[in-house]
Amino acid sequence: MSFLFPGTPSSRLGGKGAALAKLGEAGFDVPAWFAVPPEAQWSEGELAACLTDLGAGPFAVRSSATMEDGAGHSFAGQFETFLEVPAAEVAERIAAVRDSARREAVLTYCRERGLPLPEPPTVLVQRMILPRYAGVAFSADPVSGRRSLAVVSAVAGTGEKLVSGEVDGETWRISSESSEMPENALLKEAEARELAKLARDCAAYFGRPQDIEWAIDEAGKLWLLQSRPITTLAGVPDPDDTLRVWDNSNIAESYGGVTTPLTFSFARRIYESVYREFCRLMSVPAERITRADDVFPQMLGLIRGRTYYNLASWYRVLALLPGFQLNRSFMEQMMGVKEPLPEPLVQKIIAESSVSRGADMRALVGTCIGLIRQLRGLKKQVAEFQARLDTALAPPPVPLESMSGEDLVIHYRDLERQLLKRWDAPLVNDFFAMIYYGLLRGLCGKWAGDQDGTLQNELLAHTGGIISAEPPRRIIRMAKLAAELPGLPELLVNPDTPAQEKLAAVKRHGSLSAEFQRYLDDFGDRCLEELKLESPTVRDDASTLLSSIGALAMRGNLPEEVATSQAEAPSLGNPLKQIVFGHVLKHAREKVRCRENLRFERTRLFGRVRAILRELGKRLHADDRLAAPEDIFYLELDEVLAAWEATGTIVDFAALAQQRRIEFDSFRNEAAPPDRFETHGPVHRYSAFEASRKEEPVVAGEHIKGIGACPGKVKGRVRVVLDPRGARLEPGEILVAQQTDPGWVVLFPAASGLLVERGSLLSHSAIVSRELRLPCIVSLSRITTILKTGDLVEMDGSTGEVRILTEEEA
Repeated sequence: MSFLFPGTPSSRLGGKGAALAKLGEAGFDVPAWFAVPPEAQWSEGELAACLTDLGAGPFAVRSSATMEDGAGHSFAGQFETFLEVPAAEVAERIAAVRDSARREAVLTYCRERGLPLPEPPTVLVQRMILPRYAGVAFSADPVSGRRSLAVVSAVAGTGEKLVSGEVDGETWRISSESSEMPENALLKEAEARELAKLARDCAAYFGRPQDIEWAIDEAGKLWLLQSRPITTLAGVPDPDDTLRVWDNSNIAESYGGVTTPLTFSFARRIYESVYREFCRLMSVPAERITRADDVFPQMLGLIRGRTYYNLASWYRVLALLPGFQLNRSFMEQMMGVKEPLPEPLVQKIIAESSVSRGADMRALVGTCIGLIRQLRGLKKQVAEFQARLDTALAPPPVPLESMSGEDLVIHYRDLERQLLKRWDAPLVNDFFAMIYYGLLRGLCGKWAGDQDGTLQNELLAHTGGIISAEPPRRIIRMAKLAAELPGLPELLVNPDTPAQEKLAAVKRHGSLSAEFQRYLDDFGDRCLEELKLESPTVRDDASTLLSSIGALAMRGNLPEEVATSQAEAPSLGNPLKQIVFGHVLKHAREKVRCRENLRFERTRLFGRVRAILRELGKRLHADDRLAAPEDIFYLELDEVLAAWEATGTIVDFAALAQQRRIEFDSFRNEAAPPDRFETHGPVHRYSAFEASRKEEPVVAGEHIKGIGACPGKVKGRVRVVLDPRGARLEPGEILVAQQTDPGWVVLFPAASGLLVERGSLLSHSAIVSRELRLPCIVSLSRITTILKTGDLVEMDGSTGEVRILTEEEA
């Protein structure tokens, strides 16, 4: 039974009273009670009548403030509570509970949490249960976060001392399968399980985990005294939830820093479609692809605005192919993953992907046949893909800026149909590049004694025909032309000179102007963070390119272009081994070259998509749907397309974009999550992420170990560059960066060496540095924070070692 003091509205029950009223209506056994709102006045007869309705005393008198026992703040123990109160003292205790709203402890609680000062609370008067045992129970473990584990605490007599922390009582931990029983238990296991069920029933009723107070009377009846949300659990992950391992490895080369919603939604869509297509191309049985249907959309994750590989999804896709145990190590090399997935998770993936022996053999044979067919037809496939791409990216009959919004969406859908969902040749080539690169590394070590990768790097250097190595050569060429023009280099490096004035100066000189225009025609879509749709291209902003040309021109002694030959395969003294080694080397060179060149074609495609979406931003702005055209980057791709296809649920694009912009700006202003970390369940439960790898501090004289990507020893001072825009290297300096995408190549000609925090032997920086013979080490953990500009180091691109020189050596 529950009721309000006469003449007061139900809205004045307060937090605790509202919960008890609902529980009583739902049929839970709650001792009879009534609520006295703070404004209520009563005569002695009215109060006595209410107490008579509750039955014989004594009574419990406690608070039920509006803010109390809510989802955000519990106010547990802050207001006064009185137990075993005789009827004659109830009025006095009601007044004391009201007055406790001004206790110093309550005021401090509010100040620490930024809460307004509370009003006097509603007071609950409840029939007092004289218990044999009492205590609290949690429907989920508030310490470990396990939602499947109920926690029951009990004491003899009333539970007030347990709630206040005066005594510990006994604690049970109860899952659906087992109970953890304390020694010399007060409760029987059946009673503990009944209490766990009561807590879970309350949680089911309220729709969130609950913290309840209970009592068992002398007759053995269980009473529910109150129920409130577990306020601390929302920020505690559940260790029983799905384990995910996040690693940014090579993905940071393409999507470093904060990535906008438009770019991430586009990237996620592409990864899903292309890797589903990859499995089909590799002749993976259709039913196995269907079984992994939920894996493909989870290849990438966005954590605090930053893009990560969801490693388990990558392993699950690879497990669809034969030779998983061997290929996983090749994949780790290609992705730059420094440590494998935890072995229990790997074994779980293997178990998930296993089928009957007969089905497995049929799948293995079919996939192997598919692999052979794809390898034999790869050159033709690449040529057909190139022709299809050139056709799709031919200048449209109507310029993009003159198209209607609907025509732009149709153009995007056409690109998606022709290329984005048919990214066959790059996928197949990437897979074989991974295989042959891994095989070459193994053969160099096993047959040629190349334990540190030096021979492999030598063999893959100067494979020729890598288009990403062409921009640095063109920049050197333009620097030589600029050096012959008095005053021009100084103008180009001057940060105060507007970019338009620099462009005008370049165009006044015929040969330089022609070379510069040719660079824009061929590489105008290349830019910093070139796979981010929000990134301006070189065509949009050529200031970094112009500064680099000027800086190189001022240095003088620019290198001459010389023809270099490939290293010969080592003599193995065994004809059969020599043939096998030559075959693997030939294919490794071809596939690595093709991989980097097809990445350039990806740049062209992304450039067209970027231009389409920028134009759509202008259309939405013109229709007053966005505050500014660039706000389109804070919408997701499907939301943008739906604006013209009438398939969305969003109307106020401007408000949504503004909300996301504020959120993503906050991500930019906070420390980035670690390069690798683990989560269980929803990421929003984490306020911080713990790095999987513990890094030791590095001092002068010590060696820092990475992966040697291009051989060569260099001693010099470093320049740490986090943003290459406007950066300038002095002669002999070693460039230190977190990652380098094709937009960084404008700095490569000026560097004497390259140290990169992230990346692998197949990353852009490794491939281009080998082609340019620029000593390079990748995968140097924390190198941009260990070193500071001006530090003197010695690097060895063969062994992957960097040594910080002492002051004496300097």
